[in-house]
Amino acid sequence: MNAQAQITPPAIGEVWPGQGGIYAGIMPARGDAKPYHLILGDELGRFEWGPYGDESPATSLTDGQTNTLALLEHGDYPAAKAAVTHAADGHSDFYLPAIVELYEIWLNFGYRDGYWLWSSSQRSAYDAFYMDFVGGYQYYGDKYYALRVRPVRRLFIQ
Repeated sequence: MNAQAQITPPAIGEVWPGQGGIYAGIMPARGDAKPYHLILGDELGRFEWGPYGDESPATSLTDGQTNTLALLEHGDYPAAKAAVTHAADGHSDFYLPAIVELYEIWLNFGYRDGYWLWSSSQRSAYDAFYMDFVGGYQYYGDKYYALRVRPVRRLFIQ
Protein backbone atom coordinates (compact mmCIF):
# COMPACT_ATOMS: atom_id res chain seq x y z
CA MET A 1 0.00 0.00 0.00
CA ASN A 2 1.24 3.47 -0.75
CA ALA A 3 1.01 6.47 1.57
CA GLN A 4 -2.15 7.78 -0.12
CA ALA A 5 -4.07 4.58 0.62
CA GLN A 6 -3.21 4.86 4.33
CA ILE A 7 -4.66 8.36 4.73
CA THR A 8 -7.83 8.50 6.82
CA PRO A 9 -10.18 11.31 5.79
CA PRO A 10 -12.25 13.34 8.24
CA ALA A 11 -16.04 13.26 8.21
CA ILE A 12 -17.64 14.58 5.04
CA GLY A 13 -18.05 18.33 5.24
CA GLU A 14 -15.09 18.87 7.56
CA VAL A 15 -11.79 20.52 6.68
CA TRP A 16 -9.18 17.93 5.79
CA PRO A 17 -5.99 19.29 7.40
CA GLY A 18 -3.09 19.47 4.96
CA GLN A 19 -5.23 18.59 1.92
CA GLY A 20 -6.36 22.04 0.82
CA GLY A 21 -10.04 22.11 1.66
CA ILE A 22 -13.17 20.33 2.81
CA TYR A 23 -13.57 16.59 2.47
CA ALA A 24 -16.38 16.06 -0.03
CA GLY A 25 -16.53 12.26 -0.16
CA ILE A 26 -15.52 9.54 -2.57
CA MET A 27 -15.98 9.72 -6.32
CA PRO A 28 -16.76 6.10 -7.29
CA ALA A 29 -14.80 4.18 -9.91
CA ARG A 30 -16.17 4.52 -13.43
CA GLY A 31 -14.86 2.55 -16.38
CA ASP A 32 -11.06 2.68 -16.22
CA ALA A 33 -11.05 5.51 -13.65
CA LYS A 34 -10.09 4.55 -10.10
CA PRO A 35 -12.11 5.85 -7.13
CA TYR A 36 -10.79 8.96 -5.42
CA HIS A 37 -11.44 11.31 -2.53
CA LEU A 38 -12.81 14.73 -3.55
CA ILE A 39 -11.46 17.76 -1.74
CA LEU A 40 -13.42 20.97 -2.18
CA GLY A 41 -11.40 24.18 -2.23
CA ASP A 42 -12.47 27.70 -1.31
CA GLU A 43 -14.96 29.67 -3.33
CA LEU A 44 -12.96 31.86 -5.71
CA GLY A 45 -15.62 34.32 -6.86
CA ARG A 46 -17.71 34.66 -10.00
CA PHE A 47 -16.31 34.00 -13.46
CA GLU A 48 -17.58 33.51 -16.99
CA TRP A 49 -17.26 29.94 -18.20
CA GLY A 50 -15.63 30.83 -21.49
CA PRO A 51 -16.11 31.98 -25.04
CA TYR A 52 -19.75 31.96 -26.10
CA GLY A 53 -20.13 30.15 -29.42
CA ASP A 54 -16.88 28.22 -29.06
CA GLU A 55 -17.07 24.43 -29.23
CA SER A 56 -14.52 23.31 -26.66
CA PRO A 57 -13.17 19.79 -26.07
CA ALA A 58 -14.50 19.75 -22.46
CA THR A 59 -17.33 17.28 -22.98
CA SER A 60 -16.80 14.77 -20.17
CA LEU A 61 -19.60 14.70 -17.62
CA THR A 62 -17.42 12.83 -15.10
CA ASP A 63 -13.78 13.92 -15.47
CA GLY A 64 -13.28 17.54 -14.49
CA GLN A 65 -9.51 17.25 -14.47
CA THR A 66 -9.40 16.19 -18.12
CA ASN A 67 -11.97 18.85 -19.04
CA THR A 68 -10.01 21.58 -17.27
CA LEU A 69 -6.74 20.68 -18.97
CA ALA A 70 -8.50 20.59 -22.35
CA LEU A 71 -10.01 24.03 -21.72
CA LEU A 72 -6.66 25.55 -20.79
CA GLU A 73 -5.06 24.15 -23.95
CA HIS A 74 -7.97 25.27 -26.13
CA GLY A 75 -8.32 28.96 -25.29
CA ASP A 76 -9.40 31.55 -22.74
CA TYR A 77 -11.73 29.95 -20.19
CA PRO A 78 -11.90 32.16 -17.06
CA ALA A 79 -13.62 29.65 -14.74
CA ALA A 80 -11.10 26.90 -15.53
CA LYS A 81 -8.20 29.34 -15.28
CA ALA A 82 -9.36 30.48 -11.83
CA ALA A 83 -9.67 26.87 -10.63
CA VAL A 84 -6.14 25.83 -11.66
CA THR A 85 -4.51 28.91 -10.19
CA HIS A 86 -5.91 28.08 -6.74
CA ALA A 87 -3.45 26.64 -4.24
CA ALA A 88 -3.95 25.64 -0.60
CA ASP A 89 -1.89 23.75 2.00
CA GLY A 90 0.92 23.38 -0.54
CA HIS A 91 -1.34 21.76 -3.15
CA SER A 92 -1.65 23.29 -6.61
CA ASP A 93 -3.47 20.46 -8.41
CA PHE A 94 -6.97 21.94 -8.26
CA TYR A 95 -9.33 21.91 -11.24
CA LEU A 96 -12.88 22.87 -12.24
CA PRO A 97 -15.10 19.89 -11.36
CA ALA A 98 -17.22 18.05 -13.91
CA ILE A 99 -20.99 18.13 -13.44
CA VAL A 100 -21.07 14.58 -12.00
CA GLU A 101 -18.35 15.50 -9.49
CA LEU A 102 -20.46 18.46 -8.37
CA TYR A 103 -23.49 16.21 -8.10
CA GLU A 104 -21.53 13.74 -5.97
CA ILE A 105 -20.55 16.61 -3.66
CA TRP A 106 -24.19 17.68 -3.41
CA LEU A 107 -25.27 14.10 -2.63
CA ASN A 108 -22.78 14.03 0.23
CA PHE A 109 -23.41 17.53 1.58
CA GLY A 110 -27.01 18.27 0.74
CA TYR A 111 -27.92 21.93 0.92
CA ARG A 112 -24.85 24.18 1.08
CA ASP A 113 -25.52 27.90 0.91
CA GLY A 114 -27.80 27.53 -2.12
CA TYR A 115 -25.57 28.90 -4.83
CA TRP A 116 -24.83 27.93 -8.38
CA LEU A 117 -21.42 26.56 -9.31
CA TRP A 118 -19.94 26.19 -12.78
CA SER A 119 -18.82 22.74 -13.84
CA SER A 120 -16.14 22.07 -16.44
CA SER A 121 -18.66 20.14 -18.58
CA GLN A 122 -19.71 21.83 -21.80
CA ARG A 123 -23.18 21.18 -23.19
CA SER A 124 -22.81 23.00 -26.53
CA ALA A 125 -20.88 25.82 -28.15
CA TYR A 126 -23.16 28.21 -26.26
CA ASP A 127 -23.89 26.48 -22.94
CA ALA A 128 -22.13 24.72 -20.07
CA PHE A 129 -23.53 22.80 -17.11
CA TYR A 130 -23.83 24.25 -13.61
CA MET A 131 -25.17 22.95 -10.31
CA ASP A 132 -27.72 24.47 -7.95
CA PHE A 133 -26.82 23.52 -4.38
CA VAL A 134 -30.27 24.35 -2.98
CA GLY A 135 -32.17 21.47 -4.55
CA GLY A 136 -29.42 19.55 -6.35
CA TYR A 137 -30.63 20.61 -9.77
CA GLN A 138 -28.35 20.55 -12.76
CA TYR A 139 -28.84 23.20 -15.40
CA TYR A 140 -27.03 24.54 -18.40
CA GLY A 141 -26.60 28.19 -19.16
CA ASP A 142 -24.90 30.68 -21.40
CA LYS A 143 -21.13 30.54 -21.12
CA TYR A 144 -20.96 34.29 -20.57
CA TYR A 145 -22.83 34.06 -17.24
CA ALA A 146 -20.64 34.92 -14.27
CA LEU A 147 -21.25 32.10 -11.80
CA ARG A 148 -19.31 30.96 -8.75
CA VAL A 149 -16.27 28.74 -9.03
CA ARG A 150 -15.13 26.25 -6.39
CA PRO A 151 -12.18 24.12 -7.40
CA VAL A 152 -11.60 20.53 -6.36
CA ARG A 153 -8.64 18.23 -6.16
CA ARG A 154 -8.52 14.47 -6.00
CA LEU A 155 -6.67 12.00 -3.87
CA PHE A 156 -6.70 8.51 -5.35
CA ILE A 157 -7.68 5.48 -3.28
CA GLN A 158 -5.55 2.39 -3.83
